[in-house]
Amino acid sequence: MPAPIHFDQIRLPPQAQALREEVREFIRQETAAGTLSPGPGTRGEFNPQFSRKVGARGWIGMTWPKRYGGAERSFLERYVVTEEFRVANAPVALHFTADRQSGPILLKYAAEPIKSDILPRITRGECCFCIGMSEPGSGSDLFAAQTRASRTQGGWKINGTKVWTTGAQHANYMIGLFRTSAPAPDNRRHGLTQFLVDMASPGIQVNPIADLSGQPHFNEVVFNDLFIPDEHVLGDIDMAWRQATSELAYERSGPERFLETAYVLFALVRVLGAKPDLRGAEGLGRLVAQLHTLRRMSLSVNGMLQAGKEPVLEGSIVKDVGTLWEQALPGKARELAAFVDPSQTEREAFDALVRYATTIAPKLTIQGGTTEVLRGIIARGLGLR
Repeated sequence: MPAPIHFDQIRLPPQAQALREEVREFIRQETAAGTLSPGPGTRGEFNPQFSRKVGARGWIGMTWPKRYGGAERSFLERYVVTEEFRVANAPVALHFTADRQSGPILLKYAAEPIKSDILPRITRGECCFCIGMSEPGSGSDLFAAQTRASRTQGGWKINGTKVWTTGAQHANYMIGLFRTSAPAPDNRRHGLTQFLVDMASPGIQVNPIADLSGQPHFNEVVFNDLFIPDEHVLGDIDMAWRQATSELAYERSGPERFLETAYVLFALVRVLGAKPDLRGAEGLGRLVAQLHTLRRMSLSVNGMLQAGKEPVLEGSIVKDVGTLWEQALPGKARELAAFVDPSQTEREAFDALVRYATTIAPKLTIQGGTTEVLRGIIARGLGLR
């Protein structure tokens, strides 16, 4: 039976709105102290001092149990923190992946000693994770993964390569998806297992991949007889496809999937001024309406996560539509500002932001899953393939 696609109507509760003001005040203080910069690209920085400050506020692992350092707050409250940090270009990269998806995976599938050790370090802003999924030759088609985990005394030996791995050069740990047996004739999803990888272990080589902006957001990670102990297996052997697809609902649905180039929209508002012409006003209105719709969809998915659902299809839609919007934004903004006086005060800063956003736009479809694979997931959910 095709899975229904439905976006619940979600409104932020009063405590989330109050939290928003608290986060904004924190951002104002950090900006005044020079910790935050309004320029683009700063969000991708790994800033240990800032992550520790965020952890001290209780804003990492917000939904997790208190016994692991969490705050047992709602997904909607976490959404507010994520949204405000994204708009402010806060340097959250050190802790963000662990907070968003690696921690929840450990909560579900890791042994108790691992949870007791690693989860509190994540919530303190001291532990960085990366995700080992995509591979050369298969990309976002996770079920085609060939990096092999072979049985050995007391654990597993890993050989193969992962690619497009964000932040691997900084990470303490990876959650990797490796092949432990061949796909079943009637089920190509069979045979994959998730492992917790200590990135300080021998047998790992990290090779940076620079994007058009010159920044190494991505990496190639090569495994050569990497040993992983049995206790670092996450979940059931050969059955990780359920875990991985559930994890991607966290990865694909947040505001980070449509706010990565939002600074261009804010700059467009400034450059058009308080009284834009009819063309500028109409174009700006369309962009804001589209952004509002994406936000409502994303907020809905987080409400479903709060309710204990697994909105894989809805999360895939948010990521697909959000990526297309943020990739198209620099070009649309450039067109709308085409007739603005080049000597206008805001014009030089606007042009610089548009140039930067244009150089990073191609990477947006890689992180979190390519458009083609996402649409395949959606089509399968609708019973179309």
